[in-house]
Amino acid sequence: MRLLIENEVLPFVRKPGRYLGNEWNSVRKTWNAAQVRMVFAFPDVYEIGMSHLGLQILYGLVNQHPQYLMERVFAPGVDLEELLRTKGIPLFSLESCRPLKDFDVVGFTLQYELSFTNILNMLDLAGIPLQSRNREASDPLVIAGGPGAFNPEPLADFIDLFLIGDSEESLPELLSRLQALKQEGANRQQVIFQMAQISGVYAPSLYQPVYAPDGRLQETAPDLEGIPGRVAKRLVKDLDEAYFPLRPIVPTVEVVHDRIMLEVLRGCTRGCRFCQAGTIYRPVRERSQKVLLNQAMQVYWATGHEEISLTSLSTADYSCVQPLTTKLLDLFQEHRVGISLPSLRVDAFSVDLAQEIQRVRRSGLTFAPEAGTQRLRDMINKGVTEEDLFNAAKKAFRAGWHSIKLYFMIGLPMEQNEDLDGIVSLAYRVLAIGRRIKRETNQKKSPSVTISVSSFVPKAHTPFQWAAQDAIAELKRKQHYLKSRLKDRGIEVKWHQSETSFLEGVFARGDRRLGRVLEIAWNKGCKFDSWQEHFKFETWMESFAEAGIDPHYYTRMIPLDEVLPWDHIDSGVSKRYLIKEYQAALELVHTGDCRFDKCPGCGVCFELNVDVILKGGTGDAPSPNRIR
Repeated sequence: MRLLIENEVLPFVRKPGRYLGNEWNSVRKTWNAAQVRMVFAFPDVYEIGMSHLGLQILYGLVNQHPQYLMERVFAPGVDLEELLRTKGIPLFSLESCRPLKDFDVVGFTLQYELSFTNILNMLDLAGIPLQSRNREASDPLVIAGGPGAFNPEPLADFIDLFLIGDSEESLPELLSRLQALKQEGANRQQVIFQMAQISGVYAPSLYQPVYAPDGRLQETAPDLEGIPGRVAKRLVKDLDEAYFPLRPIVPTVEVVHDRIMLEVLRGCTRGCRFCQAGTIYRPVRERSQKVLLNQAMQVYWATGHEEISLTSLSTADYSCVQPLTTKLLDLFQEHRVGISLPSLRVDAFSVDLAQEIQRVRRSGLTFAPEAGTQRLRDMINKGVTEEDLFNAAKKAFRAGWHSIKLYFMIGLPMEQNEDLDGIVSLAYRVLAIGRRIKRETNQKKSPSVTISVSSFVPKAHTPFQWAAQDAIAELKRKQHYLKSRLKDRGIEVKWHQSETSFLEGVFARGDRRLGRVLEIAWNKGCKFDSWQEHFKFETWMESFAEAGIDPHYYTRMIPLDEVLPWDHIDSGVSKRYLIKEYQAALELVHTGDCRFDKCPGCGVCFELNVDVILKGGTGDAPSPNRIR
């Protein structure tokens, strides 16, 4: 198989390096020595998938076990897919070039809804039946995890098992159970039933949705005894004790993020009401400086990377961020290794921090006020003011930055034209600050401001999960409204395609009936839907019509007492808390961060028997006013 691929396939594709599988630190285990064989499937191209820390964690975690084997597969480029179909070659793993059907488990990660058609395409290329009910004993188990698993229903027809929460906890248990069941000779139905007994594992074929005559969901309940009514997420309680890959794979072709990724913390309790990650990854669990410094040194010598990224949902909130960055810079400056932060809060502290880490090389600055007026920022619980932004901009321009990027959302609940005018005003005032400082300091380069505008998509498990999503026409009107008022040559405006945001919103709150739409759309040629050059909106609309489903049903405002497709998936955060937060948003009431204020009562610590873990202690903890 390898000779066939290397001689008759890879010489004829545009980027053969994507499929070689011989990168530094990749693992090639003896096939016959492994008791359980799994392939990690990323439903997008190599350059994106290899930037995903979760892949590196699970790849190392499984392969450290002597009896298990994990290889990788990515969505093939259009050119490779055409060759595979023409020559009748099944989709193969990178390390051993074996067909995916040879593995015991094919595990997809669900990072975004617009990758769902790629999952069907990869299964088809692998010769694995698309529908779970059509698979036989010889077919691998098809599992999925990641943030998309928190509303698994649109993919319920195609996935045998979903892993809810931190997969480091549940995946080894699943593989161990599978090893035992293989030895016992269990059939496919017995395996799925036994797997559904594992905490954090959801087997959709064992649950049936019931709909009312008007089409609304009445319940999703198990149809067998011994299956839990709700599936609670699994969670790593102590990051210091969790597995971390010290010899990650070094890509051989340029990828999106080609650097060391140090995960400094998991979770966020800032409480932005639109943010799904802020809910499903609760509570905050920090990693200690000692562990991080050791990981940084070992990964550096194992990879030779020239940049270390401190990753998390809000790295500036890490209670040890200042001493950690100073120590990392002291350790790695002589090696010309830079430090980067993926996100900054809107405050002067973040600028100071960014300035500190620029000892080696300078990068851009991005702030996320999210909304144009204080009223709307209060509504989303952003907790940031105009003064915070202006002070941060002053500090940045005086420190020598010439370009600042501001990130906003449009289409938020209760948004009015005055909120759009607020975005315009903030952009011009930040630019004016830059120009004034340029004159005062005799700088030669003119300042610039980039306004990046995304469209609000209501997500499951958030306080805004009941909110309506703006129609495509309304989003386009708002985009053009902003563009017509931001005419200065020092301001650049970028936005997301509103049609893709609409489709993302449909699947983000979709139910099991969307599986039929997904399969029709894939059959009509939809794939790589997050790529503008591949996105076929008209084909998607034809698919909804053919399935007899109105997509706007899924973007409407949902009554608070309506049963939701993901109600049987337990994030640990109570529905009562989400309703309280939704009502607080409508009343513009702020909810504090539980690291500094009283417990807001989300329920996750009690429900999952876990605590917020701050390694810096209260003395080093970041100020509640330092907002991302």
